[in-house]
Amino acid sequence: MDPITPGPEEHGQAPSRRPPRESLTSDFGQSTPGLARTAQLVSGDFLLTVNPVDGSEIEPCPPGGTSRSSGAESGGERPGRPRKRTAAERAETERAARPPVPPGPAQPTLALLERQDERERLVRLLARGRSVRLTGPGGSGRTALLDLVGEDCLDLAPDGVVRLTGFHRTATDLLQDLFHAVYDAPLHRPDREQLLALVREIGAVVVVDDLEFGGAALDELLDATPECAFLLGATPDIPAPSADSEVEEVFLTGLDRAAGVEILERAVSRVLTEEESNWAGDLWFESEGLPLRFVQAGALLRQRDQLRASTGAVDEYGVFEDVRIPVEAPLDTAEAEDVPLPSLGEAAAPAPLLASRLSASARATLRFAVALGGEVPHQAHLPALVGDTHADAALGELAGCGLVSPVGCRYRLAAGVPAQLEAAGYADDAPAQALAAAEHYTWWAGHPSVTPERVSAEADAVLAALAVVVPATLPPVEGEESVAVRLARTAAPAFAVGLHWSAWERALRSGAEASRLSGEVSEQAFFHHELGILALCGGQLDRARAELEASGGLRGALADKRGTVAGRRALALVADLAGDVPGPMAGEEIPDARHEESASPPGGVPAPYPLPYIPADDTLVTHRPPALKSVGGIRRLARRNMVAAGSGALLAAVLGTVVTLGMTSHENADKNPAGQVGVNPSASQGLDDGSLGADPKKDDSSPGHTGTPSGSPTDPGPDGTPDAPTPSATGPSASPTSTRGTGGGGTTPSPSKSQTTKPGSPRPTRTTPSATPTSSSPTPTPTPTPTPTQTETTPSTTNSASGPPSSSSPADSSAPVM
Repeated sequence: MDPITPGPEEHGQAPSRRPPRESLTSDFGQSTPGLARTAQLVSGDFLLTVNPVDGSEIEPCPPGGTSRSSGAESGGERPGRPRKRTAAERAETERAARPPVPPGPAQPTLALLERQDERERLVRLLARGRSVRLTGPGGSGRTALLDLVGEDCLDLAPDGVVRLTGFHRTATDLLQDLFHAVYDAPLHRPDREQLLALVREIGAVVVVDDLEFGGAALDELLDATPECAFLLGATPDIPAPSADSEVEEVFLTGLDRAAGVEILERAVSRVLTEEESNWAGDLWFESEGLPLRFVQAGALLRQRDQLRASTGAVDEYGVFEDVRIPVEAPLDTAEAEDVPLPSLGEAAAPAPLLASRLSASARATLRFAVALGGEVPHQAHLPALVGDTHADAALGELAGCGLVSPVGCRYRLAAGVPAQLEAAGYADDAPAQALAAAEHYTWWAGHPSVTPERVSAEADAVLAALAVVVPATLPPVEGEESVAVRLARTAAPAFAVGLHWSAWERALRSGAEASRLSGEVSEQAFFHHELGILALCGGQLDRARAELEASGGLRGALADKRGTVAGRRALALVADLAGDVPGPMAGEEIPDARHEESASPPGGVPAPYPLPYIPADDTLVTHRPPALKSVGGIRRLARRNMVAAGSGALLAAVLGTVVTLGMTSHENADKNPAGQVGVNPSASQGLDDGSLGADPKKDDSSPGHTGTPSGSPTDPGPDGTPDAPTPSATGPSASPTSTRGTGGGGTTPSPSKSQTTKPGSPRPTRTTPSATPTSSSPTPTPTPTPTPTQTETTPSTTNSASGPPSSSSPADSSAPVM
């Protein structure tokens, strides 16, 4: 666990310290900061890029991935079906799941007494495929019995025995842990549907200690793994399994008096005296036969024997002065030989007395453990925390005295020990101890040599430090960050890459609260962004939208462009998954857009993608509003493929229209001004009239007129958009139009101003005769026309780009036009 000189963790290798020389200190100010470590992993159908600087980014996985490795190794493609681990790989995984061996002399292994009947019963039930819950109070030997039963069941299931910890784990967390214990899938976290399909094929004996849930949550775990047999360890305060779960219950009781005396004799390696036997009887009555109490009482007797041993020859030269048992005052030989037995009260709560006779490093380790809520830091961290290069040996002292017990791959204070130490004053300086641990973990988790898996293994101690320092967070000094914010900012990305997402969420929430208390707005925006990404990966779209919008508002106020872009992309994905139109982020301005529910919009019914729309009467309509999205079933299609197809179809439609117009207007090009199309669209109208920025064709017919002007798409201009008719309804520069009444009225030509074009326009404009309408009635909404049919032989005089005039029946006037 040492980031500078990493070595075997089992031997407790101490970190090397560089000498404070002048030649080395000059290099610190010239070093450049290391690059931020980003990582890619696959979460369900998403490719997640963990970015500890600007915020994580998420996008759909590219299709077609067939790799069985992680997304980072396969270019972000969706990984293939993971393979199951071999027997050797499962053995290595199981070894990593066990707590490390404490350094120092090997501790004596105590035999499990009076548990043979329970052991055989558990093996028989598991061999029949039944799940069992072993219930016993803390200190009843439940963990030791689970280990022995697990060793007896190695050959019962095809996938062997899988050991998990239920401490601070939910049913979903255990399913993910089971998946990664059996399958080889680095940097891959399947979604709920994929996870259930994969764990359903696992056949193993799953040993789960320190289970913290029951009832419906336990039923969910058992139903998801029908081919597994579970051996669950829990305390009596955990909810019981439901009546329909068919989980067998086995209760552990205390040992009898003879077994307690045998534990004491094995601890001191001798036969007890009569006084000690009577003392053991009183202890058995008070402790109800819990094995942990006798292990701790055996440590008290062993310390008493060491005090009573004569050490005069050794003390004369002081050879073993550093390993002598520390006592309040030195004892002479007579006093040492007359050390009394501990009182019954001291034997019932032996932690303070045991700790007073341990080394200084062991007592300092206990203070850190009390400050961290019972979590004992890994032995590789003890030299840096305590300030002693040999402090890693303190873990062996604590384990030999029964003050710590294994939980998963680490150690915690044993049952009842935290309360006893707090009463003895070990929690008086808990805030300072937790702050020192938080500063150490901040440096360690951010070191380049520390992998995310190692940070995830130390997650409980890191989160315990955060839980203490976050409520005490104050606005930092100018130019500094609070320790809680820095620790959460450093550890959260490591938890994400290490696939410990429950710890990731707890770290993000602690960081958000700490940044709020310290007033660091930029850090608060980062944590809200990460919480939105986490909710998006879990399918919680409403929560993801709320968190991302909160982050966008804070980053908009800070003018954080890079962070705003990352949040905007995530919000777009949320909107796409929800099937709605993404709303504006806080501080962001977007063009105005209308969405009418009762009537069709002026451009027709919006489509989910900008595809060309061809009505039933073969009238080609190329304008579609690309900003609006449908909420129908088509929204679930692949966006990239549909956009590519729509772009190709749109280009083909525009080219076909241009060719058709050229062929039909070639003969009458000199006579019909409609064949001459300008290149500049008009901007005399806004976007709120439904015309998408183009001037619609005006109907200037008389009140009794039933015909409608014809319209057709025009050539695209330099900006890629078709030319709209240039005349406007009012103004001195309005272009003339021509109307034909049903009564046979003619047209009156009048001069008109020539049209103008933008500089560099490829087509010149012409001055054409105009026709003054006798009466005009503007049409509120442009209406479509069917296929043009020529009913008049006299050409109309117009300079619009709508093509030759045509008439349409009233029945076709409701066809949508863009």
